[in-house]
Amino acid sequence: MRHVYFVDTTLRDGEQAPGVAFTVREKVRMAKMLDALGVDQVEVGTPVMGPPEDEAVKGIVRLGLKTVVSTWNRVNIADINASLNCGVKNVHVSAPVSDIHIKSKLGKNRRWIIESMKRAVCYAIEHGCMVTVGAEDASRADLGFLISYAIHARKEGAERLRFADTVGVLEPFKTKKIIEAMVDDTGIDIEFHGHNDFGMATANTYAAFKAGARFLNTTIGGLGERAGNCSFEEIVEVLKQHEDVDLNINYELHPCILRYLNAAAGRFTPLPHLNCSSR
Repeated sequence: MRHVYFVDTTLRDGEQAPGVAFTVREKVRMAKMLDALGVDQVEVGTPVMGPPEDEAVKGIVRLGLKTVVSTWNRVNIADINASLNCGVKNVHVSAPVSDIHIKSKLGKNRRWIIESMKRAVCYAIEHGCMVTVGAEDASRADLGFLISYAIHARKEGAERLRFADTVGVLEPFKTKKIIEAMVDDTGIDIEFHGHNDFGMATANTYAAFKAGARFLNTTIGGLGERAGNCSFEEIVEVLKQHEDVDLNINYELHPCILRYLNAAAGRFTPLPHLNCSSR
């Protein structure tokens, strides 16, 4: 039976939804609930943002959860130090990989991106961290450069590469083709991060899984920046219906998390509930 790993980013990308700002107490409580739900990893925030973000991260680390607790960082040393100061030992370091983002967002070039990523990964590993590497706007990147970026990340010791459809422009057939190439040509585990701008975040995440991605980014209720992220509920149901996979999920707890998230996020529209019945 194939295992799928859920990397929940409700407390990081979910909080980027319009009008959403969790308190420290809410983030700590939701982290406990996500741990009990059975997700494999919880991405809890970006400590370099300072208070109250770093306070929430420290509070979550002190819980001693079973799930992996990780933070999001840019490819610079200050970000990593901020995570280390919170007691975090699982860091995600991320950089843009599309030319439009490299040039217009950072005013840099491809060589600078790779060297900065390598430096950040090396620094984090030297300080005892498990590191994953993010490829922002990967869906609009040159595939050859993206593969090179992933190979360099693997050589530096990164555990896996997060392929981010940052602006939500992919469709499932293209997703499957690109992720298959990444899996075949890089030798590194692939994690998929989908946005829902075209309403295809779940479909793209499923296509990535079919192509060999073992780590899937989700948020509870699909909460997230702009149109949202891949819905945890939707992809769980898709995998349960169509694939023979190990879904170690506490279905009975799920409605409590939805109710709490709705209240904390100020969202009062109904959200989908997981079906705990067998296939």
